[in-house]
Amino acid sequence: MSFTISSSDIIYNLKLSCQIPSVIEAIAEAHIIAVSAQKAGITVTNEELQIEGDKLRLEKKLVKAKDTWTWLEKHHLSVKEFEELVHNQALSRKLAHHMFSPHVEKYFYEHRLDYDQAATYEVVFEERDLALELFYAIEEGEITFAEIARQFIQEPELRRAGGYKGLRRRSSFRPEIAAAVFAATPPQILKPITTPSCVYLIWVEEIIQPQLDEELREKITEEMFSDWLQQQIEVMEIVTQINSDDNSQSQSELFKQA
Repeated sequence: MSFTISSSDIIYNLKLSCQIPSVIEAIAEAHIIAVSAQKAGITVTNEELQIEGDKLRLEKKLVKAKDTWTWLEKHHLSVKEFEELVHNQALSRKLAHHMFSPHVEKYFYEHRLDYDQAATYEVVFEERDLALELFYAIEEGEITFAEIARQFIQEPELRRAGGYKGLRRRSSFRPEIAAAVFAATPPQILKPITTPSCVYLIWVEEIIQPQLDEELREKITEEMFSDWLQQQIEVMEIVTQINSDDNSQSQSELFKQA
């Protein structure tokens, strides 16, 4: 069976799946980066292109030449377009460092608490009384948190992990839960925390104080750059010119039907 998809089909599908705004935002970001880099006199060297290309191939697991060609075909990219993709990523990274690297340390110490991380285990209950009963049973040594997790967690993967939720920053928790978690003295079981939807029984395994290493420097730089891009887009006037498909209805027609 043969099936042909045209460029207009792709655009129409993007419209129907409500993905046009994200595509427009990506185009606007690329424009802002290109203009800002030009104003700052920033260019990308061949060495930087090579490094960025290697990063991309590693990220996409393109170990062999055949892997690269298969990936290019899948994404409908020519070699020239792949080179442009690598160039744009390298330019974006270089502009981000040019603009924000000098400010990372100050930003980090002003927002240090935001980068604290907690390793937690959780079991969620519908009834507070049951959660309280199990909380006191743990404190009395009558049961372990692992045993509670095995008994009350329904989701298989989470149950096998004992309710482990990984390392998370403050922003990943509900405010009332974050306040209790980061005030804990690990390892510690927290008294059940009631939210509008359920009750949390939480074991705080560890709280990790952030260190401003290279990995975190890069992360903060990316976050500051991303915030700046979003601010630029919000004040930018963007005019889109997308031809409507002949089969699609106009807005006026839709309003009439409504």
